Amino acid sequence: MKLSRLAQLGTLAAVASLTLAGCAGTSGSGDAAGSSASPTSSDVAFSIDPNLSGTITAGGSSAQSNAQAAWTSAYNAQAKGVTINYDKSQGSGGGVTNFLSGAYDFAGSDAPLNADQTAQSEALCTEGGVNIPVYLDGVAIIFNIPGVTDLKLSGETIAKIFALQITDWSDPAITADNGTALPAGAITTVARSDGSGTTQNFTNYLAATQSSVWTSPAGKDWPIEGNVSKQKGGSGVVEAVKAGSGTIGYADHSAIGDLNAAAIVTDGTAVPYSAEAVTATFEAAAVDASNGVEGDLSKKFDYSKLTADSYPIPLVSYAITCSTFKDATQAELVKSYLGFVTSTLGQQVAAKNAGSAPLPDSVLEAAAETLAAIK
Repeated sequence: MKLSRLAQLGTLAAVASLTLAGCAGTSGSGDAAGSSASPTSSDVAFSIDPNLSGTITAGGSSAQSNAQAAWTSAYNAQAKGVTINYDKSQGSGGGVTNFLSGAYDFAGSDAPLNADQTAQSEALCTEGGVNIPVYLDGVAIIFNIPGVTDLKLSGETIAKIFALQITDWSDPAITADNGTALPAGAITTVARSDGSGTTQNFTNYLAATQSSVWTSPAGKDWPIEGNVSKQKGGSGVVEAVKAGSGTIGYADHSAIGDLNAAAIVTDGTAVPYSAEAVTATFEAAAVDASNGVEGDLSKKFDYSKLTADSYPIPLVSYAITCSTFKDATQAELVKSYLGFVTSTLGQQVAAKNAGSAPLPDSVLEAAAETLAAIK
């Protein structure tokens, strides 16, 4: 039988405390602000049945990987009979492909289903797939420049670097951003070789804010050819930047380890990544972008609403799943796991172990309604 609400809060709080202590340091961002495991009066309700058993098969977004590991550990401490297999090697593109083929119960993706994919999902899900936000973070601009640990870059400079228009670290535009000249040296850009939601989020920002420089379309595939080191997965980008010299790349902030990340100059203010700055971005600029399926919670960002205290390259990552399952037992497993993920406590677990920003209560409450309607 299911635990009472109070019993679950107590049990999961204890579980989360152990998870937070045991997993701290698995990312380079373990100092997330406000990551307490104690439930508060604003907790979004969740329910875990400890008698559930079965296997959830999922995969996709590598950005979610640290959070998924922490979520699985905390969830399995209570639901010991549920096996959760999340394959982070697929990337968002592979996760969506496998979901649409019926191989996954849910996909992790840093971009929601597009119109064509939503239409394809009707064959699998009857009404179609729903995109549920589970993870809020930012795309970090990572670099490895000998002797340089502090770097400031404007959006225009970032666009020119990744468009291969700026090719040396002594370029006047970089000097202007930093107030001092960096040592001369060739720039090597590092990008994803696989279909990636992180690429989608990064190019969304470039296309929306730097259209005079960045003339390529936004999308999950990196559009620039030439002197670009292309690597599979976020971890591949991080490893290539770290192993190189004069390298610069992009990755979900939770995955960068001990690499340095640039502060991004917006309206004259250099804004480094922080959970607070990403939360400010979401509150100021996130707007609904439903795919038309009942319960869908897709978001997009209106970059014109960015402020000087918001981090300008946000990343919202989703769990994409069916609104109607062919197997009712499988539906209950997915609803239970994603219910924990989108609870206040689940978001605290991710914040502590992946350095992410907890999603606003309004989003978590909408996620609970969507999950409740899944059958």
